[in-house]
Amino acid sequence: MVERVQVNPTAPEPHLVGLAVAAIRSGGLVAYPTDTLYGLGADPMNPAAVSRLRRVKGGTDRQGIPLIAADLEQVLACTVDTSGRVRRLADRWWPGPLTLVVHATVAFADGVRAHDGSVAIRVPAHDVARSIAEGVGGPITSTSANRSGELAPMDASAIVAELVSTLAMVVDAGATAGGQPSTIVDVRGLELRLVRPGRVPWNRVLESAES
Repeated sequence: MVERVQVNPTAPEPHLVGLAVAAIRSGGLVAYPTDTLYGLGADPMNPAAVSRLRRVKGGTDRQGIPLIAADLEQVLACTVDTSGRVRRLADRWWPGPLTLVVHATVAFADGVRAHDGSVAIRVPAHDVARSIAEGVGGPITSTSANRSGELAPMDASAIVAELVSTLAMVVDAGATAGGQPSTIVDVRGLELRLVRPGRVPWNRVLESAES
């Protein structure tokens, strides 16, 4: 039986967050809420966990698996920010729905990085998600809690039973905001590149990157 826990979305109970942290550290998959949709959390340093996550999601996507972190410090501990853009964009948009494509400096498991070696990461505006990453001590995966090609859930009750059966835990903090996904921006080149439009307008990203 998959464990389901009801968590306060704005003041997550430490002992309940601890259960999710323990499940991820032991190689399990955990569904949890973000500021956009429900995501699937796994330890990105654990090859077995990442392989299990990719089997659960299905598809043949080579774009890597997005990550979330507890704060900017966790992001900078595993990525490169030679231009200072990550800090500038983080100061303006994190916590929030802006995902940055960066160079990683740690050995994430195969499948987390994209085929070009990059990793996509953000700090979400959701206390539960950040608390789990803080407890784990580093970024966790944040791909949406659905199989490839299916609708991404805004509520824990909308996660299909077939997927739930593969999880160690479902962390239920009620409905998420839904709507547009996070904006994804590649900050590695001389100029910023919009990878996916989303909740943060592209023109606002450009303005804040240079300010």
